[in-house]
Amino acid sequence: MTPEATPVGRQVDGSSDVMAAIDEIDGQSHLVIADIARDEAWLAMSEDEAVSLDENR
Repeated sequence: MTPEATPVGRQVDGSSDVMAAIDEIDGQSHLVIADIARDEAWLAMSEDEAVSLDENR
């Protein structure tokens, strides 16, 4: 894990559409977060390592 984050680009037109889903990658469940309005703008982590949010919020 990298404790520091640096932006890889700047949003220019405000047309992002970010979605999250659980998907299977290499036989293991992953949380995938993607900006479907941009190519190659996504990240994935093992579902076991993702933090679960309280459903009552």
